[in-house]
Amino acid sequence: MQLAINFPIFGKEAVMGINRQLKDSVFSFLFSDPEVLRGLYGAIEGVTLAPDVPISINTLTDVIFKNQINDLSFTVDNRLVVLIEHQSTINPNMPFRLLMYIARVYEKIIGTNKIYDKKLVPLPWPEFIVLYNGTDKYPDQATLKLSDAFKDLGDALGGTKRPVDLELTVQVYNINHGHNEGMLKKCEELGGYSAFVDKVREYKKTISDKDVAFREAINDCIEHNILREFLKSHATEVLQMLLTEWNTEEALAFEREEGWKEGREEGREEGREEGRGEGREEGEKKKALETAKNLLALGVSLDTVAKAVGLDMETVKSLAQ
Repeated sequence: MQLAINFPIFGKEAVMGINRQLKDSVFSFLFSDPEVLRGLYGAIEGVTLAPDVPISINTLTDVIFKNQINDLSFTVDNRLVVLIEHQSTINPNMPFRLLMYIARVYEKIIGTNKIYDKKLVPLPWPEFIVLYNGTDKYPDQATLKLSDAFKDLGDALGGTKRPVDLELTVQVYNINHGHNEGMLKKCEELGGYSAFVDKVREYKKTISDKDVAFREAINDCIEHNILREFLKSHATEVLQMLLTEWNTEEALAFEREEGWKEGREEGREEGREEGRGEGREEGEKKKALETAKNLLALGVSLDTVAKAVGLDMETVKSLAQ
């Protein structure tokens, strides 16, 4: 295949030095334009947003390290606030994560002082969406609810008869090929992104060198008019993002395997159940810290690192300094 883009050469050291303000994913980078978001939201909801309807992006960032926290959040005409997360793994905890995000988004929109006013502070209507494109089987659409995570109160505390005072509902859409075809066709960028991910997976399976695989996938998409203009304009950034994501996946897989092995060995030497448990815990913590350092060096956001390795944000921030 004749290459459409001549990429600069990236060794592992170059990837490790990626600017930390680089977007975390191709998805969030692609949909960081208000006009592209207009088409995306219209395709998801089956509506047409007129060009004069204002869209304002308010995606969260860490104020100290300038890292992106959530994938996408934006307001439509200041009446609706939409949070969209892109997921390659099925995560039943998304309602809880989005609950934390929406609180911060509202604070960003309204400010903290207004909540002490005597008048009711009007809030944009919230909407929560997850776009899934992992390899596990998943239906076209599913609904996740925060209340599904609440503990059973039991009969003594009212049980199921007690109404839920806090709820958050998330609509999950499968954007893989063969799912929600109408939605993918209506939004060119969303359909292109789905096809792009398929190409990346295809080349990863056939080419062991991931750097080469990603370059080939990008050029194949350009040649076949898949996100052509976007990839032509941002090929280098997209390649960096793919390499960072791949290194993140590899590091996490290594951390899980090594933590398990080290913990098992230490527990075996102790010869006691307590020793095995403590050994596993110590080994896992050690590897989690090492992996967190590696991910931070790769430019992965603080929030993503904390969630990926199971460390609290303060620990991750201290490692980043």
